[in-house]
Amino acid sequence: MTAPPAGPGTTDRPTALWDVCLASLGVFLVSWALCWVNAYAVNDDLPNACGDVRRQSFPPEVACMSADGTLTGANAGWIEALFYASLVVFVLLSSMVLALAAARRK
Repeated sequence: MTAPPAGPGTTDRPTALWDVCLASLGVFLVSWALCWVNAYAVNDDLPNACGDVRRQSFPPEVACMSADGTLTGANAGWIEALFYASLVVFVLLSSMVLALAAARRK
């Protein structure tokens, strides 16, 4: 069997780039949600038990710094790396796909 012929203009769309772009957006949103849950649901009582509270808004984080320099309640390093990497991939690919679409329309 052969594949049905593609309609006009369907072979020109960069669908794989859109797929990776949307997948990276999904990873970004999931990692942001994990950071938010860690900061505001898991560590919700941390400011009450800590003298030196460190707050970060992007990605969300609430951590307690002890006298010896250790952090309690901080986000895992791999989640923050995933957060920033997926954001960079999403921004780069979405700008590339939109630039390709604009170039094809001209």
